[in-house]
Amino acid sequence: MTHVFKDQAAQGDILLRRVDKLPEDITPIPSENGKYVVAHSETLHNHVVQSTGVQLYQAANDPLVMYLVVNNPTELRHERSFDTHAPITIDKGKYEIRRQREYTLEGWRKIED
Repeated sequence: MTHVFKDQAAQGDILLRRVDKLPEDITPIPSENGKYVVAHSETLHNHVVQSTGVQLYQAANDPLVMYLVVNNPTELRHERSFDTHAPITIDKGKYEIRRQREYTLEGWRKIED
């Protein structure tokens, strides 16, 4: 079953939030085999969107923040056949994607899904 959201949604360690505009200092990210990898998983079960009708960008000053422009509705999918997160339908619009992080004695680090 696909989850449809209005303003924000989460899938594993990813937070997806609708924004009005994109920052100016972003860099396009190339697709990989017809997909954009929104979050690489340590277990190789990535969170992905199809590259048709969308563009993914990297924030200039934070490696845990990306931006997604969706021209045609698409799904955020978790590439794992077991214990997977349900797909999320992303409608046309602009989105900020954040990897969740946690504080440890060594400093901030991304949460591993």
